Amino acid sequence: MTTLTLLHPGAMGARVGGQAALAGARVLYVPTGRSAASLQRARDAGLEAAESLRSALATSDFVLSVCPPHAAEDVAHQVLAHPFRGVYVEANAISPDRTRRIAAACAERDVPMLDGSIVGGPPGPGSAPRLYLSGDGKEVARVTAVFEGTRVLARPLDAGIGAASALKMSYASYQKSARVLAAVSHALAASHGVAAELALEAGSLTSNILAETDQLPSVAARAWRWAPELEEIAATLRTAELPPDLAEGAASVLRRWAGDKDRFDLPLAEVLGHLRTEQ
Repeated sequence: MTTLTLLHPGAMGARVGGQAALAGARVLYVPTGRSAASLQRARDAGLEAAESLRSALATSDFVLSVCPPHAAEDVAHQVLAHPFRGVYVEANAISPDRTRRIAAACAERDVPMLDGSIVGGPPGPGSAPRLYLSGDGKEVARVTAVFEGTRVLARPLDAGIGAASALKMSYASYQKSARVLAAVSHALAASHGVAAELALEAGSLTSNILAETDQLPSVAARAWRWAPELEEIAATLRTAELPPDLAEGAASVLRRWAGDKDRFDLPLAEVLGHLRTEQ
């Protein structure tokens, strides 16, 4: 039987670990220091309490780290302070650079590490998150097998450490920012008494913007007009005592496309490349 130690059984981690348990794995967690809510989540997910981190690691084939991003390196070093001969799966929403630092620390202790990222909500009815994995192909296959037939869709990436983290950062940079932008937009509308009208317009939106890459050359071609509009939006937000940062940031990005004015036929790769440097 495969044994997995789950670090920090939060809302996502406990349910991911629970899927591995349902598939036949033994999933351990350390209850010491965990909140009552975390302990209840672990019990509900069918996880097994271990006496200590040391005892859990002594019997584990894998460690799965799913914790708040700021704690990822500290958590890894806590594990590496104990004898461990399994595979460390770093599945937090952290930058590729941070992931590579953790990989270097694992290598110093001769502990294999995989780079993982979870995209989507916690597994459950109607929700099947994707667990992307990059690194050593043989170890990736072993972890993939742990989740076979579950609501966690393990997806190998034919790439090295840092690739899975980069995918998470790419996806979350849009998803999280879009939610924040929506909050700012609704706050601005409410401050001017047009909240209902904004909600009505929002209901008519059908675009899946992240998927519409074919529209990006057109955005770049019109950036010379859009940047000043974003500056007006920033000014409106400041007057309403709302944060203008996202609008100002968007205007700054648009200015990188200043040289693409009316060039609607530019290849996508060139358009994206122009974001790397000021023109």
